[in-house]
Amino acid sequence: MLNLKDKVAIVTGAGSGFGEAIAKQFAKQGAKVAILDLNLQSAERVAREIGDSAIAIQVDVGDFDTVQTVVQQVSTQLGQVDILVNNAGVTHQNKPMLEVDEATFDHVFRVNVKSIFNFSHAVIPMMREQKRGVILNIGSVAGIRPRPGLMWYNGSKGAVNMLSKSMAVELAPWNIRVNAICPTLGATGILEAAMGVPDTPENRAKFIATIPMGRFVEADDVANAALYLVSDQASFITGVEFPVDGGRTV
Repeated sequence: MLNLKDKVAIVTGAGSGFGEAIAKQFAKQGAKVAILDLNLQSAERVAREIGDSAIAIQVDVGDFDTVQTVVQQVSTQLGQVDILVNNAGVTHQNKPMLEVDEATFDHVFRVNVKSIFNFSHAVIPMMREQKRGVILNIGSVAGIRPRPGLMWYNGSKGAVNMLSKSMAVELAPWNIRVNAICPTLGATGILEAAMGVPDTPENRAKFIATIPMGRFVEADDVANAALYLVSDQASFITGVEFPVDGGRTV
């Protein structure tokens, strides 16, 4: 039994998709969960579905000062943070690298990479004080085995993967573990943009054919991996890129 009883967890981008599934899995195992999302209505829906052990807070993960305020709010309402899941992420339309404009590039790195910087500054000091903590960054197989047309997204997720390893080494003396989960593409809101073609059954089949296990990743696949990696059963696991990809990166 992977028990998170009385642990306090922050999950960003938890109003839908992987983040929602992770938050619900953590709450099911006894954690108190802060549902953070840019879309407050989505966050509130997830918190309602979880019940009294969850709170919903709107946050722009790319804004440093806002993140500091929100983490302090979580600490006041739920207690010191034990688990941080940096899940919020965006992609850009699949297209040749020089057709992606500067504003899009900046947005991708602001959400996917700068957010980790922002939450690290807010959460790591309390984890060091506690001499324990777990940080889980949601990377991507795109940072391991990149696809053409997603150049800048691939780079952002490569940064997430390397940041996770670097953080793991630096924070290990305080018993703070840091890992990255690297999912393959799922049937989420970014599917069509990532494929670069219309979301049709035929195009889905072509993409699925590149995955040895023959299906998209599902939110529960990622949530189950996340539960293990933040649990005490994974107490000696840090600095790993953990593919959840049906063999895509083999």
